[in-house]
Amino acid sequence: MSEPIRNKKLDLSTAPTPQNTPANQAPISSHAQQPGVSSIKEEDVDRNNAAAMLAQNPALVSMIQGKLGSLVGRSSGYVESLPVPVRRRVAGLKGIQKEHGKLEAAFQEEVLQLEKKYFAKFTPLYQKRAEIVNGNLEPSEEEVNAGKAEQEEAATAESEAQNESEPKEDMKGIPEFWLTAMKNQVSLAEMINDRDEEALRPLCDIRMEYLDRPGFKLIFEFAPNDFFTNKTLSKTYYYREENGFGGDFIYDHAEGDKIDWKAGKDVTVRVESKKQRNKTTKQTRVVKKTVPTESFFNFFNPPKAPSEDESVDSEDDIEERLELDYTIGEDIKEKLIPHAVSWFTGEALQFEELDDEDLEDGDSEEEDDEDDEEDDSHDDEEESAEEDDGAKPKQEAAECKQS
Repeated sequence: MSEPIRNKKLDLSTAPTPQNTPANQAPISSHAQQPGVSSIKEEDVDRNNAAAMLAQNPALVSMIQGKLGSLVGRSSGYVESLPVPVRRRVAGLKGIQKEHGKLEAAFQEEVLQLEKKYFAKFTPLYQKRAEIVNGNLEPSEEEVNAGKAEQEEAATAESEAQNESEPKEDMKGIPEFWLTAMKNQVSLAEMINDRDEEALRPLCDIRMEYLDRPGFKLIFEFAPNDFFTNKTLSKTYYYREENGFGGDFIYDHAEGDKIDWKAGKDVTVRVESKKQRNKTTKQTRVVKKTVPTESFFNFFNPPKAPSEDESVDSEDDIEERLELDYTIGEDIKEKLIPHAVSWFTGEALQFEELDDEDLEDGDSEEEDDEDDEEDDSHDDEEESAEEDDGAKPKQEAAECKQS
């Protein structure tokens, strides 16, 4: 098992095997100090002018990138300049490398078959889990005892004795099991908003299937609900037929089910109201417009690969969304489904590695909060000073503005 990737750009040519997620690309950071006036050279000024010129000419940037891209993979001429016997040896090494590539491809294929073999053994356990979660089966005493940690038994003995004396509510299964597990999983929690929570409460099970070709399908099963008529929502991740460098399977694209939303229940859109005034009649009317909004259920409408007509900026944005989409699928497959109960209890969080970027963002947010508190205290002092001076007109104006 392995582990959304958080790297910023997806390299579709070297996507990982189905059991692995792409490796993170470390961001390049510069520790150079800002130059002073005395250290700026004439060459730097010219460089800054060139950068400004490129920033104002996106078409020129695109053309330059295209030219540079065409140079990738071209020979520098060094190998061709070597003596004939040396070039012959290089050719021999390339032949050996091809044999190595064949073995790598065979290795990845065997790994996939081994995954499928053990997945068949996991499946009955997943099915039993679903039965217990949905209240169709109770765990055996042996299973319950195996799930209790020795250090927890002593701590919970007293509370269990108290609970036994209290009247018990008739509660079926484990309510909101999958919603809770998803909200504890970092990459998924960022996608779920309040409206999504209501639509995810009827979620009964999440399971996975391997395809006959390299790839996998995620299946979300729902109880009858007020949001859509689908009993299941699935999303399939496909890999290319040919193997990539190192024998890895290359991620190609994903396809999701169309959601049949009930009237007024589509959580992937919101309604905006705008007033329009007729210039002739001077009458106003309210025009309602439906616009897309952030939602977990956009997961089932994956982004498409960029076309040749896309601009550089939009292409980068699409590739970033493709990468994130693939990451979410891998997290569900490799983390959430196998260890759902650990995500439900929150125990899995202690094994989740936080990126340095997340830590830095957290530090900056704390600093921003401190700054905001200082600003607020400063504003409070100013307001109290104004009140002491008897600045009533300003206060009334502010109240009118709020109303």
